[in-house]
Amino acid sequence: MQKDTVKIFDTTLRDGEQVPGCKLETKQKLIIAEKLDFLGVDIIEAGFPISSPGDFNSVVEISKIVKNASVCGLTRAVKKDIEVAAESLKNAKRPRIHTGIGTSDSHIKHKFNSNRKDILDRATKAVAFAKNFVDDVEFYAEDAGRTDNEFLALVCEKVILSGATVLNIPDTTGYCLPNEYGKKINFLINNVPNIDKATISCHCHNDLGLATANSIEGVINGARQIECTINGIGERAGNTSLEEVVMILRQHSELNLETNINSKLLLEMSKLVSELMGMIVQPNKAIVGSNAFAHSSGIHQDGVIKNRETYEIIDPIDVGVNESAIVLTARSGRAAIAFRAKKIGYDLTKIQLDKVYHEFLKFADIKKEVTDNDLPHIIKLSNI
Repeated sequence: MQKDTVKIFDTTLRDGEQVPGCKLETKQKLIIAEKLDFLGVDIIEAGFPISSPGDFNSVVEISKIVKNASVCGLTRAVKKDIEVAAESLKNAKRPRIHTGIGTSDSHIKHKFNSNRKDILDRATKAVAFAKNFVDDVEFYAEDAGRTDNEFLALVCEKVILSGATVLNIPDTTGYCLPNEYGKKINFLINNVPNIDKATISCHCHNDLGLATANSIEGVINGARQIECTINGIGERAGNTSLEEVVMILRQHSELNLETNINSKLLLEMSKLVSELMGMIVQPNKAIVGSNAFAHSSGIHQDGVIKNRETYEIIDPIDVGVNESAIVLTARSGRAAIAFRAKKIGYDLTKIQLDKVYHEFLKFADIKKEVTDNDLPHIIKLSNI
């Protein structure tokens, strides 16, 4: 069966940059944008052009260098925002304007002091106005996760009639459970009469640690675009992690879904973003964390040495990691010591290994990690 393609919409340079302390200069954004294009992302959200002269200039310059991906600028449902975004995207080969408005009762009442009828009117007018400048218009229904499904379906129907090509259904506050978010996407698929004329997009936040799970549930239920960031960086607790959704879809072939991402560049991309934004990647971060393919437990080490797939569902090479790491600690066993010793030229017999292991445990109880530089000293102390 032929696989459906899920488009990857990267918002590292927009939502990701909203993290305190992660402000980038234009030249840094250009480096990331060029690498994202090479990585294979389908859409790069380059910024929020009206927010500052610097952001406007960044979108202008990114539009000039991106060769393959669509370049997207964010706006509110405000004419001036849309005009400024259109101007910033003039040099883009594939420009997209991303406009929208809050649709939940909470946003309508507390943020806009308005009503559903007015919000619907503003949404359709914004999309229609954006359509004067570009063919590709994405509409976001902010706080869709807490929006009544029937009203959300009505909004989607009307903005498609106004020219929207993509419908962004954000779980803005990270509130939804995966089952709940999946049902919302399914409801739209089955209750928006002109849904075939637009792509549904998932934009999920990680406030409850569910951004990736919700995005996957979204595409299982019919969405065909995921909005995400490198390393999952973003507002508050972050966004859906690009590397996670890419590898989930790759590993679960039964879903018949794929992306255009070159996964072997994921680690390199992760390190670049981490370095330029000054955001350290947690060691246990899935896919790109320094411990993602590291093993220190003796039982696990023995299994991985015998057959990598006993404890690893992903080949590290597939994400740009050279090989699995067998880390020597007080929890390591004889198999790991023999494996590491052989790598530096010591082919130990079983009797020799027993003696070395005895000395190793003394050493490992004092030191957090035993390195290759420590092993010759330990072997010497073993008198073998």
